[in-house]
Amino acid sequence: MYRRKSISTDRKHIAKPIAGLLTAASLAFALSGCGGASYDATAPSSARERASADGKEVEAGSVDCSKAKCVALTFDAGPSENTPRLLDILKKENAHATFFMLGKNHVLKHPDLVRRIAAEGHELANHTWTHKILTKSDDDEVREEITRTQDAVAKITGSKQPLLMRPPQGRTDDRVTKICRELGIAQVLWSVTAKDYQTTDSALITKRVLDQVDRDGIILLHDIYKGTVPAVPGILEGLKKRGYTVVTVSELMAPGKPEAGKVYKP
Repeated sequence: MYRRKSISTDRKHIAKPIAGLLTAASLAFALSGCGGASYDATAPSSARERASADGKEVEAGSVDCSKAKCVALTFDAGPSENTPRLLDILKKENAHATFFMLGKNHVLKHPDLVRRIAAEGHELANHTWTHKILTKSDDDEVREEITRTQDAVAKITGSKQPLLMRPPQGRTDDRVTKICRELGIAQVLWSVTAKDYQTTDSALITKRVLDQVDRDGIILLHDIYKGTVPAVPGILEGLKKRGYTVVTVSELMAPGKPEAGKVYKP
């Protein structure tokens, strides 16, 4: 694990986007938005390698990302009216993604889509209840933001609560991480952002993803913006041409499993 400043590249419609694409080396210093807050982060590939070293094996029929050139595809802040088309595209391309869902105005509004996401083999994950910035919320608010979405997803699907949560704007710290550990959930950040909250240009969204992507990366997109879903076929085609296998976050770290209280970031 390594120590780095928390980042805030997922500005969405809440804050002004940061201009330019910075290198991974500079993100820790240039994009700190949490007043010096910090956290320990673990690369999904490191979790995978440690589990393999311990003798654990990838389940039969699953993608082995120690051999395949994998990248995780994730969508935030849905589901929405754009999600059915997205699911059709993913099904056609036999690709699976992780959906970090918002509770109050999305999970509750689209329970059938939540069930469909689960039924079609995608990974259900948590993006809080109302998109409050967790580092600016008190302990009780943090717990409520996480647990209300956890409970809603479990009730709708009739299955276990999600194992993964993405903090709004990627803002986390040691206090939020401690609460996540108590709640049995891990946090997931990203290495690729198309900044699709600032453009409806699908070609530009596709280019931004393909320009940044690397093996064992995590792609951040949003299925709530009009330009994003039309970009997905081009993104999947471009990834395939470059030899990538698209997986969920949990598949990326298999045979390792998400650990509560961990922050995962490539």
